[in-house]
Amino acid sequence: MRKVFIACLFLLGLGWALFNFKGLATQGKFDSIVLDFRDDVPAAVLDEKIAAIARQYNVEPIFNSEFSAKDHVYIVEGDRKLLNALKKSDIAKQTEFIEPNYIYNAYGVPNDPDYSKQWNLRSINVESAWDETKGAGVTVAVIDTGVSVVPDLKDTKFVPGYDFVNNKENADDDNGHGTHVAGTVAQATNNGYGVAGVAYEASIMPLKVLSGSGGGTVSDIAEAIKFAADNGAGVINMSLGGGGESQLMQEAIEYAHSKGVVIVAAAGNSDENEASYPARYPRVIGVSALNSAGEKAFYSSYGAGVDISAPGGDTSKNQLGGILQETIGYDDEGNIITNFAAYQGTSMAAPHVAGVAALVKASGITEPDEVLSVLKQSARAVAEDPLNHFGSGHLDAGAAVKLALRGQITFKDFFRWLRDNGYLSPRFWLDGGAVALLPKIAMVLGSYMLAWFLRNYFPWAGMGVIQLHTGLIAGSSGLFFLRGFYIFDLPQWPFRVMGSSIPELGGAVQGSTLLNPILASVLVPLILVVLLLGHQSWKWLAIGSAVGVASCLAVSAVVDPAMLWLGDGAIARTFLIVNALLCVGIAYLASKGEHQTA
Repeated sequence: MRKVFIACLFLLGLGWALFNFKGLATQGKFDSIVLDFRDDVPAAVLDEKIAAIARQYNVEPIFNSEFSAKDHVYIVEGDRKLLNALKKSDIAKQTEFIEPNYIYNAYGVPNDPDYSKQWNLRSINVESAWDETKGAGVTVAVIDTGVSVVPDLKDTKFVPGYDFVNNKENADDDNGHGTHVAGTVAQATNNGYGVAGVAYEASIMPLKVLSGSGGGTVSDIAEAIKFAADNGAGVINMSLGGGGESQLMQEAIEYAHSKGVVIVAAAGNSDENEASYPARYPRVIGVSALNSAGEKAFYSSYGAGVDISAPGGDTSKNQLGGILQETIGYDDEGNIITNFAAYQGTSMAAPHVAGVAALVKASGITEPDEVLSVLKQSARAVAEDPLNHFGSGHLDAGAAVKLALRGQITFKDFFRWLRDNGYLSPRFWLDGGAVALLPKIAMVLGSYMLAWFLRNYFPWAGMGVIQLHTGLIAGSSGLFFLRGFYIFDLPQWPFRVMGSSIPELGGAVQGSTLLNPILASVLVPLILVVLLLGHQSWKWLAIGSAVGVASCLAVSAVVDPAMLWLGDGAIARTFLIVNALLCVGIAYLASKGEHQTA
């Protein structure tokens, strides 16, 4: 009866933890839903389904815009409750997918203008690139809040765009973010006024998908991507992002890539160990941000999804550290004015890469994958980057253009790039940080020392050696060398789970360093002992786990006692030490029982 009660308690706790965890794909905000009906659904059936949705759920499905009809993409207002109901209904059988119409937001915070230093352009060696090309003949689509032709953009070439927010052709900016981004890409240069842009002879295609407040939907962004691909854009810049993965956007990205478009996106400003969407998609170049010292900007996201780094600015101390461009703003009376503003954000980093991609395209490299290879191979490598703050390294416009003009990229060049960037070194793939590595080693050694102590003072007969060692590793450290492992765009939480000890599993999926008192306690070892004590071999897994958890808790109490709900002070240390002793106690009792039966 006691075993059944404890097992039920464990299942309830596990269910509560899973129910309350919000993964990356469910963190996005939305107030409408995308329904993508299959192309083979007859028109009559489609009309019937649309009418059924309106009757049953009291909502009106509409086309997202005039471009949606051919793709059978409808939008309905609704929340997660309606989303779940639609997915479970018969209507779902007629669709390719039903998903949230996530709202993405612009990155970067505007600051007061009046500074003219462009350290960012010099840091990417753009002057050397300008000796060869200025980007003429390439169109860069700026998918953002729109673009207004401020004085320093009046000599920049523009091609027709579209306002997907208001469904009209004029894509003026009512926020300032998109104009600032467009300026970094192609601000008029050598005109005796203002500041410079990276590819200032390229053309800008303004595509407005974000409103004046900086928010916009996945469906608008996806249509803008297709519009850009269908209307001659060679490069797309998206200085925006959100927490929700979208099939609709991924299809649009694949479509644009298939038409030869280079797609660039900001990694995100949340300082998280994974880029946001759309930067995380495989066909998108994810860009992290650097400050003026060439370090990762304090806000920049990193890890999976980051392909390269570029100047994003840091205005936390003064405006000199920001990225300066001319954009729009508002005076005290709410009237639109133009000004020079220093912004910071991965939003400011991405257009540097988009501009250099335009320079590379203008140099004769046209295929998106080849452009990405040029950008990566020419980047300035960072020797120590175990958490992938910088991707392939720092953007270098001069080196990129030089490599593009040199001709074909050979396997020898690629191998040299791998070597120079450290990808052939195990230190790149393993978590080599001393702060993380040394405590983990201490936990492993500590668990084996405790096991040795129990083995010598309380002899074990007929013990399951494999099970014991498995328990020691799982309880004390897990496969900790996998925690810093990065493979292309795979989600990183499986590696964090495999690289976590039993006490650390509570924060493994979310990447948190805080220990959860439920798992960082005697509870899991106790449950394992109760469940496995009657088994001759597998009981040693429980005993090993108890010893391993004891070591992990003891080392954590000394090195980093930070715990959820309990803080990182005396209360947390006491909790960890007491539970470590309890773990040793139950391991002793279980092993003593074995000794008595020997």
